[in-house]
Amino acid sequence: MLKELEYPFDSEFILKKSKSLKRQLLSDGSRRIKKNIAVLGGSTTHDVIRILELFLLNQGIEPSFYESEYGQYWEDAVFGNEALNAFRPDIVYVHTSNRNISAWPSVTDTPEMMEELLEHQYEHFRSMWEKIRENWSCPIIQNNMEYPFYRLLGNQDCVNPGGRTLFVNRLNEKFAAYARENSNFYINDINYQSAVYGLDEWADTFYWHMYKYALCLKAVPWLTHNIANIIKSIYGKNKKSLVLDLDNTLWGGIVGDDGVENLEIGPETSMGQVYAEFQGYVKSLKDIGVMLNVNSKNEEENALAGLNHPDGVVNPDDFIIIKANWEPKSENMLAIAHELNILPDSLVFADDNPAEREIVRENAQGAAVPEIGTPEQYIRVLDHNGYFEVTQLSEDDRKRNEMYKANALRTKQQASFTDYGEYLTSLGMRAVIRPFEALYMARIAQLTNKSNQFNLTTRRYSQAEIELLAHKKEYVTLYGKLEDKFGDNGVVSVIIGHEEEGPVKALHIDLWLMSCRVLKRDMEFAMMDCLVGECKKRGITTVYGYYYPTSKNGMVKEFYGLQGFEQISSTEGNTVWRFEIAKDYENKNKYIKIMENE
Repeated sequence: MLKELEYPFDSEFILKKSKSLKRQLLSDGSRRIKKNIAVLGGSTTHDVIRILELFLLNQGIEPSFYESEYGQYWEDAVFGNEALNAFRPDIVYVHTSNRNISAWPSVTDTPEMMEELLEHQYEHFRSMWEKIRENWSCPIIQNNMEYPFYRLLGNQDCVNPGGRTLFVNRLNEKFAAYARENSNFYINDINYQSAVYGLDEWADTFYWHMYKYALCLKAVPWLTHNIANIIKSIYGKNKKSLVLDLDNTLWGGIVGDDGVENLEIGPETSMGQVYAEFQGYVKSLKDIGVMLNVNSKNEEENALAGLNHPDGVVNPDDFIIIKANWEPKSENMLAIAHELNILPDSLVFADDNPAEREIVRENAQGAAVPEIGTPEQYIRVLDHNGYFEVTQLSEDDRKRNEMYKANALRTKQQASFTDYGEYLTSLGMRAVIRPFEALYMARIAQLTNKSNQFNLTTRRYSQAEIELLAHKKEYVTLYGKLEDKFGDNGVVSVIIGHEEEGPVKALHIDLWLMSCRVLKRDMEFAMMDCLVGECKKRGITTVYGYYYPTSKNGMVKEFYGLQGFEQISSTEGNTVWRFEIAKDYENKNKYIKIMENE
């Protein structure tokens, strides 16, 4: 990732150097997923697209864009056109602002008149969203409205039925309600973004009247950074873990030198309050599924003493892995990733020491290392970078820290067994394996976009696409949940395949993936057994599996061979495997009980 495109960034530099930044990104050798993004604008959008491309490339997404004509956002969405239909967008981003409100209330309007105007304006947008869903069945990103740049009624503008501020608040509430009630619809909160940036500068009228820009040019990187965060979250590019230094990061002072009693943390000093507030922010990240870990140059005893400070907000139980030693922090980062069974580029490292940050940035294989600034800025920098942007929040997300802690207990128990089969039996594993169900659509879509290592084809699906496939008769879909005596792992495996009619009825597996937290637990064999059972019900006798190599999925290169498939072709590493289902097929899973009902 380019440091220049992480917050805090220099907007003028990005705008001026966009071409060279793009060349630098495209020449770094990264493999990126390709997505078609339609930008439907109620104002000029050329520079929005130009800078959005940079932030998406930086997040591992290579976009192609469709750009509507100026002000034609509603017409393109509702009526379509040949170019847009042929483009087949993966995402539609509607770039509108309060400049696109067609009728504002008047100070002489009654509450009833304001309600009528509000409903009319909302219906203008709602009908457009419904048409986009009908035409392209893809995720929609919609700007809400920023506040007006003047208040005719002063502070009463947010109270009086004729106030524009109140009108924007009410319209934004209706937008938010639609987002809550409809999956695959996401708000890009320019109301918040313009407030953080500074509304007077954001809404500089010079740019509207001269260029028909809904915001000032310097704010475009800030806007597009936020849009890119939503898109990368939709496609599973979020980070998974925050790794924290301790001394002068989680508290003020050096615990080994100053002693626990002299650390700055808690209500007694202003700086102690700053660190306590940061610890509170860190702890709250667990609630959205962020895994917390420690990477500190310290004696473990001292680190634990600091984490048990009576005025601290976090404690050792909030962390999955605590690396407190004198090893290079870059090596600790790689070790943490290995122990969590995730890739280093899923980690974010927060450390007050610029030298340590640079060492980790250069040697920790893609881990994000923000310039976190002074303690008062820690929260702002982590938050504004959007590493953990929430688009879907599943129950599995909320329980992720507990799941990984349970994995540590499993590893500890495994060490007490000399026979691995006996260890698997001791876990008392139970699985639910079924066709896709509405309850788990968000988690299934999330897995298809987040899983990189145990993923045979690395195909990505939005939730809208997952929901569509689940209702197509020619598709076989399976999800797998796994639990044992240590806890519930949630949905951990997904299979998608499509039938092919012919002399021999066949199934082609488009996607087979599994969460790395259940590796070597027999779940892949349980999924195979259920897949064979589903194929038998449909009269399918031949199954084709595909492996497409990436820089991250080498671990499953021979997966189909282990399942009993025969390799029938190989081109530049892309392999095709075939499996003939025997009438007397014997289950391969030995250690997991398949549950009929949850």
